[in-house]
Amino acid sequence: MSLLSLSFTLLFIVGTMLVSVWQRLGLEKDIAVGTLRSAIQLLAVGYVLQFIFQTDHLAYVVLIVIFMICVASWNAAKRGKGLHGIVWRIALAITVSEVLMMSILLGLGIIDPTPQYIIPISGMTIGSSMIVSGLFINHLKSQIQQSKGEIETLLSLGATAQQALQGVRKRAVKFSMIPTIDGMKTVGLVQLPGMMTGMIIAGADPVIAVRYQILIVFSFTCAAAVTSILLSVLIYKLFFTSDLQLRPMIDGSS
Repeated sequence: MSLLSLSFTLLFIVGTMLVSVWQRLGLEKDIAVGTLRSAIQLLAVGYVLQFIFQTDHLAYVVLIVIFMICVASWNAAKRGKGLHGIVWRIALAITVSEVLMMSILLGLGIIDPTPQYIIPISGMTIGSSMIVSGLFINHLKSQIQQSKGEIETLLSLGATAQQALQGVRKRAVKFSMIPTIDGMKTVGLVQLPGMMTGMIIAGADPVIAVRYQILIVFSFTCAAAVTSILLSVLIYKLFFTSDLQLRPMIDGSS
């Protein structure tokens, strides 16, 4: 794709902004900022990856994976505003998920131990875990608010924090997994995922592209489950004071 052809895609953005003006949605500034940021970020990442692929040094691969985990953790932590220590807990859950996925993929020889494989697959896995983390925290907070009376009753009867939140934690885990499971059920029928589509456009055999997409779908599902379950274990105590009283909820959904 030439730069001229790429520039024509700005017509989609201009059209979206015109619709926003027409309907008085007030989204023009956010769209403009998002467009600029996404273009700069993606171009920067492109040059960084080009450098890493050429050098083929393990240290650079580790550094960029750590960077992705940090950004993903910080972004997901916005959903847990007011919960002290939420960032490192999310980072731990995502890191465990990433290490588990890479250990299986590399240990069994499913993918080659090169930056061209490790970085893109890690990025997709970490991104999926970030979304699951945000959904889990958001739903857990909502469930605690809705079930406050029930939780306080259980606590007054001698239940531990873990026992009092057992039900809402399970519901939050299930809720955070819904997009991943629904995606598994409809992949190939409703949507052609990005990785498979990109490989096909680049000229790869569609059957080979499908095999890699199956790898990604299965990895996403495991990563989502591991991340969500780990978070349910790591963060539930943050909702209580030292004397087992529920903390006031702070809305971090925006």
